[in-house]
Amino acid sequence: MDNNSKKDQKPKKQLSNYARFSGIAIQMFAIIGVGTFSGVKLDEKFPNENNLYTIFMSLTSVIFAIIFVIRRIIAASKNN
Repeated sequence: MDNNSKKDQKPKKQLSNYARFSGIAIQMFAIIGVGTFSGVKLDEKFPNENNLYTIFMSLTSVIFAIIFVIRRIIAASKNN
C-alpha cells in the first residue's frame, strides 16, 4: 500500500507544478499586456513622434514580469 501512495503522489505533484508554472506564464503575459496597452493609450492621449510611452511601458512591464517570474520560481523552489 505504501508503494502505491508514493506512485500516486508523483503525478499529482507534477500536475501541480504544471498548473503553477502555467499560471505564472499567464500572469506574465497579463502584466506585459496591461503595460503595453497602457502605453498605447498614453500615446493616443499624448501623441509624439516615436510612440515613447508605448516603448517605455512595454519595456517596463517586461522587466516587472521577469522579476515577478524569478521571485515566484525562487519561492517555489524554497517550498520544495
